[in-house]
Amino acid sequence: MPLRYFEVDVPIHHNTNRQLHGVHVFTGEASSNSEALRLAHEVYDAALAAQQAGREIPGKQAGGWGARGLRPDWALDWQAAKAGPWNNPCGWTQRGHFEL
Repeated sequence: MPLRYFEVDVPIHHNTNRQLHGVHVFTGEASSNSEALRLAHEVYDAALAAQQAGREIPGKQAGGWGARGLRPDWALDWQAAKAGPWNNPCGWTQRGHFEL
């Protein structure tokens, strides 16, 4: 099955101030929603482990997956995470937006 670009949206909240909340977005290539969720979680776990060990957070991994901008006082709710095909919000990759 060919790989497509996916977006994984993970709800986040501040550990001490529950009024602060948002969404952490991951993007990368995967063959399915479930694979996208797994890959996003894996790169997050690797980035968090590196940060906690005082090492540099890894850059993008295979398929373009990566986790930047980690905030130590924020928690991700992986149980509520949703994955689906990524839609380019700028539309640059869509026909008609530029001449080749």
